[in-house]
Amino acid sequence: MKYLTEKQNKVAYLIQKDMAVVNSPFEKIGDFCGLTGKEVLKITKELLKKSFIRRFGAILHHQKTGYTKNALVMWSVPPDQIEKSGNLFAAYGSVSHCYERNPAFKNKYNLFTMLHSSDKNILSLIHDMAVAADLNDYLILESIYEYKKTSPEYFR
Repeated sequence: MKYLTEKQNKVAYLIQKDMAVVNSPFEKIGDFCGLTGKEVLKITKELLKKSFIRRFGAILHHQKTGYTKNALVMWSVPPDQIEKSGNLFAAYGSVSHCYERNPAFKNKYNLFTMLHSSDKNILSLIHDMAVAADLNDYLILESIYEYKKTSPEYFR
């Protein structure tokens, strides 16, 4: 089993939180843990290389950018069309998540997509996707109100 050093753990803890929007965010993180910005960046790269973290990126709060309509769509897709439909749906710019579920929900809804739209009528987008994939059996769960949205914290 691999363990993090004290410095690695400090950096991992701080980079999982919101970063300050400043010219040198790694310097700012370094200030909190007694490291230079270069050391923070080096440790972050080590964590990626050693697979303690998979990726490093920004999280967009889509509501603040005008994407106010969201829906989870569960599709019933024949097994031989899963990959084709999944790739088709994943190519849509408004789809943020697209994944196969096994076991399938209610034993038939096996492909899930999460859509975000600035258009008040997200249903027309879903209809277009259904036509493009030649699918007519799907369930739509529209987001009404967001109670919580946080990233999980793995390091403490």
